[in-house]
Amino acid sequence: MKVLKFGGTSVGNAANISRSLQIIQEKAKQDQLVVAVSAMSGVTDLLLKAGQLAAAKNEAFRPILTEIEQKHFEAIKTLLPITDQNGVLSHCKRSLNTLETLLEGCFLLGEMTARTCDSIVCYGELLSAYIVAKALEQTLPNSHFKDSRELVVTNRNFGHAAVDFEASDKLIRTYFNQEKHPVTIVPGFIAAAPDGQTTTLGRGGSDYTAAIFAAALHAQDLEIWTDVNGMFTANPNLVKQAQPIEKITYEEAMELSHFGAKVLYPPTIQPVLSKNIPIWIKNTFEPEAIGTFISNQPSHSDNPIKGISHIDKIALITLEGSGMIGVAGSSKKLFEVLSNIQVNVIFITQASSEHSICIGVLEQDALRAKPAIDQMFEIEISQQKVNPCVVENGLCIVAVVGDQMKNHQGISGKMFSTLGNNNVNIRAIAQGASERNISIVIDKKDVHKALNTLHERFFDDNTKQLNLFVMGVGNVGAIFLEQLRKQQDFLLRNYKLNLRVIGLSNSEKMLFEEEGIPLELWREKLPGAQMLDYDQFITTVRDFNLRNSIFIDNTASETVAALYPQFLERNIAVVTCNKIACASEYSHYRHLKTLSRKYNAPFLFETNVGAGLPIIDTLKNLLASGDQVQEIQAVLSGSLNFIFNRYDGQTPFVDAVRQAGIEGYTEPDPKIDLSGIDVMRKILILVRESGYVMELEDIDNQSFLPQACLQTQTVDAFLASLAEHETHFKNLVEQAAQNRCKLKYVASFKAGKAKVGLQQIPPEHPFFNLEGKDNIVLFYTDRYVDQPLLIKGAGAGAAVTASGIFADVIRIGTV
Repeated sequence: MKVLKFGGTSVGNAANISRSLQIIQEKAKQDQLVVAVSAMSGVTDLLLKAGQLAAAKNEAFRPILTEIEQKHFEAIKTLLPITDQNGVLSHCKRSLNTLETLLEGCFLLGEMTARTCDSIVCYGELLSAYIVAKALEQTLPNSHFKDSRELVVTNRNFGHAAVDFEASDKLIRTYFNQEKHPVTIVPGFIAAAPDGQTTTLGRGGSDYTAAIFAAALHAQDLEIWTDVNGMFTANPNLVKQAQPIEKITYEEAMELSHFGAKVLYPPTIQPVLSKNIPIWIKNTFEPEAIGTFISNQPSHSDNPIKGISHIDKIALITLEGSGMIGVAGSSKKLFEVLSNIQVNVIFITQASSEHSICIGVLEQDALRAKPAIDQMFEIEISQQKVNPCVVENGLCIVAVVGDQMKNHQGISGKMFSTLGNNNVNIRAIAQGASERNISIVIDKKDVHKALNTLHERFFDDNTKQLNLFVMGVGNVGAIFLEQLRKQQDFLLRNYKLNLRVIGLSNSEKMLFEEEGIPLELWREKLPGAQMLDYDQFITTVRDFNLRNSIFIDNTASETVAALYPQFLERNIAVVTCNKIACASEYSHYRHLKTLSRKYNAPFLFETNVGAGLPIIDTLKNLLASGDQVQEIQAVLSGSLNFIFNRYDGQTPFVDAVRQAGIEGYTEPDPKIDLSGIDVMRKILILVRESGYVMELEDIDNQSFLPQACLQTQTVDAFLASLAEHETHFKNLVEQAAQNRCKLKYVASFKAGKAKVGLQQIPPEHPFFNLEGKDNIVLFYTDRYVDQPLLIKGAGAGAAVTASGIFADVIRIGTV
């Protein structure tokens, strides 16, 4: 004997019923079957809505009744030959007429009691099971329909009745000992009180019905046929990487189903557990898929975690006060009052001081719970020994489940650190002595992030998803996106990093796609996107609330740099090649650093100095090891080095500047480079990163530009002024040549003072042979005294800058 149950989607329409019938027919070749059937998908909700409208004296219940009739009649006409339809249609019509009478009664009385509600909603299962039975008779003539209300006995707790197993088992066994049909179809969800009144077993109760029959008949196994490939490691609607669980124990399945794994109704397991009857969760639409096997045998897996589940719409109720300390019976009173008003407690935690106790209930139950609790503790509240209970709504419970968790150290630590790194605040924690389940309460806005982050940590082979929001897709930004496109598969395969660009913008438009923007299509998509609005950009990033979010600034914009605090405060990392923020007022620089530490949001700006060279990272490592920088000498402008290596006085100086711009070595406004402002910012950042306090105006800027060039207001005017002062630049080069020197724009720091300026470098100096766009930095420290620590390499250009941005992103991902 086997017991099968088919859910609402499995019998949702004629096509789906046909699939279910094929499975039943195949199974019936080898075993006698009992098949429990749910209502057609959506019908129970329609019945409830019709009853509520009727009780509200709203005539709108009538079209719903017509919709229910049409849904069932269409299935009958599709599944049965015309010659066999009349009898089935007549039977269903009589049932619908009785349903209509019940709804009319609700309409006339203006109410729908729990008892009446059960009498109404039972028609979903009665109709679907009858139709399935009659359709099955076309190929299995000896199959039979049996009303579950004649076999399953409950108390009179309408809406969620408790089963009388002794009476039910006796009726079921007696019936099946007398009747030997190859397949018996029974409606799930419904039962009857001893006086024959219809009762229901709670939403999802069709699973329970099947388990009741399986236990009574000592079935070989119980098969739950649904629309997914078994129980999953997390809700696949929220976690795209969720995987089916092949094997799981009864206890693990109960924990997961209790905490929101809706593929299995929680009470289902209890009847079959004591009889050691295994349960299969199978997919009607992919019957060949393995599904999930539930038994008392633990699976031999290296992963102690079996699944991550959650419950939405939770309220925390906290009762606290000094009058609870050492007073016996406080907990008893709390749980007694909740029991009296039939509020189910989902979550419990209590401080060891006994000063407070915190419980989690459904939000809808909290409305009844608070006044009842406050009334129960009315005397203590009036004496100020206990505070009125506090209710917090808008929360969720997330549970990590696994039988083997107790044998593995550090599960809690991994769970909490993973959530903490993504700024998910834990409001309450509960863990049983069995250590099969760690439950936490978090804000509902964080549940998507929390589930994905935890799943990544425990199931995705430590694959880490980074969600990028890129502002600036010019030279550097476009190359960065292309580098990312080419390396995505490599990073996933070798570094377990899944990089997705969720949002990007240029100076006019912004584009967002929550599942990731295809990097081969961003150029086509961006022009048709919405207009750039910085506030809306930030709001969108915040509302997505994705784990491991990184904001990338590829601009030179002061406006964009001003946005960093708003990202860091939301635990969103910032990676930037824009020097403005780190070279702003020292107080702002320190504020950004403080926000980064406070909200555990990395703030990386390696490309601020030396493009892709590891200058800042090296400096950080020196300081972390206890060294101290005493002096810095550096050529930090790849653009100026390129210009003076190229300019020989034979061709105009302005042409060398233009060429540097064409090759992407200068800022969009080349005056920023040539005026020394860019180099001042770079040396300022190095000084600050070395642990010194300094402002930009403290740096001595020994400009080589004529004053007229510095006073220009536009790029064109600046270039024109350079051309006008060609003689000035020619003289600089000739003077250096006469001294057998080369011109280098040098930044230096020593004894608390910094300066930048054009210098004549003699042949024996390390800077003399610096070619092209290269940068060089010499660090003199407590350890590097006579021979400095030298870092040298390409320090300008879109490609190397993009590589530096890329490196900072990878650095965040591999932390």
